[in-house]
Amino acid sequence: MTDHTPTPDLLAKAETLVEALPYLQRYAGKTFVVKYGGHAMGDPEAQRDFAEDVVLLKAVGINPVVVHGGGPQIGSMLKRLGVESRFVDGLRVTDAETAQVAEMVLAGSINKEIVSWISHAGGRAVGISGKDAGLVRAEKVGRTQPDPLQGIERNVDLGFVGEPVAVDRRLIDSLVRDGIIPVIAPIAAGADGHTYNINADTMAGAIAAALGASRFFLLTDVAGVLDKQGELMTDLTPTDIAGLRADGTISGGMIPKLETCVAAVEAGVDAAVVLDGRVPHGMLLEIFTRRGAGTLIRRK
Repeated sequence: MTDHTPTPDLLAKAETLVEALPYLQRYAGKTFVVKYGGHAMGDPEAQRDFAEDVVLLKAVGINPVVVHGGGPQIGSMLKRLGVESRFVDGLRVTDAETAQVAEMVLAGSINKEIVSWISHAGGRAVGISGKDAGLVRAEKVGRTQPDPLQGIERNVDLGFVGEPVAVDRRLIDSLVRDGIIPVIAPIAAGADGHTYNINADTMAGAIAAALGASRFFLLTDVAGVLDKQGELMTDLTPTDIAGLRADGTISGGMIPKLETCVAAVEAGVDAAVVLDGRVPHGMLLEIFTRRGAGTLIRRK
């Protein structure tokens, strides 16, 4: 006689679906903006996991919008072309030649590659940049650096590095209504007619705010925000973050990421999440389980 008792692994899958049910109900029809970048972009298995996650979100009624980076790929291309890169406060100084390379890599090869991953996973995606239909308007970024010899701050010209100052969401809304996942490269035009390279975190945060996103995910190369003992902090507010920065718990590259998250939630995003993009299906664990998988930042 055949034993029809469900196996433990099948029961575990059923329990996972039951655990996910209230989250599926809560987020149906909501918009999630996902900033994708880092070393996970170069790992075929991580690429597949990311694409599957995005397609699953769309399938269960959530509207994912992807904004991607590509700094390492730009750096590799510039090196191949014999162009030396220089950075100020983590931003690549971008002359006219570098700007052309950045647009070619970001809006060309990387953007279309991500679209192909999503298509292969069964989704429908369209690759665009901030230049398309006036989606994002940029302004030139200004920076200063101390001059130790003169004891003063001097202006540093970063070239064609910009920051988003306005987002026209109509193109994204149109794509989403048609069941399409927008994949956005961080390139935008300024009122001066120039094309600007924009930090992908900043671009994604501005788009999340303009869309009133329910969640803004920053997929990074670290587990999230860690305390001084190296343990993951799962819930933070802007006030918490200010204190952690003051006592040195957070530093370096995590500071601008958290500044972007705080700006997004203060502009109307329900919550931002700093999440390790290398963890298989980490975004699904964060969304659909009680424990989560990263650091969630909300207003209070």
